[in-house]
Amino acid sequence: MQRILNFFRDVAREMRKVSWPKRKELTSYTITVLATVAFFAVFFAVVDFGISKLIRVILE
Repeated sequence: MQRILNFFRDVAREMRKVSWPKRKELTSYTITVLATVAFFAVFFAVVDFGISKLIRVILE
């Protein structure tokens, strides 16, 4: 039981050392991640659609 308590004390001590991002940085990072995810989602949807059409043309 003592080892578990020591673990959580160490975790709490390390969490105080963490440099958390400011609100402006966090907003900027979030927008960057969402834009990147949206871009790749559209990109792969277009690639998937293109490959599907190509396969249909080949098989017909």
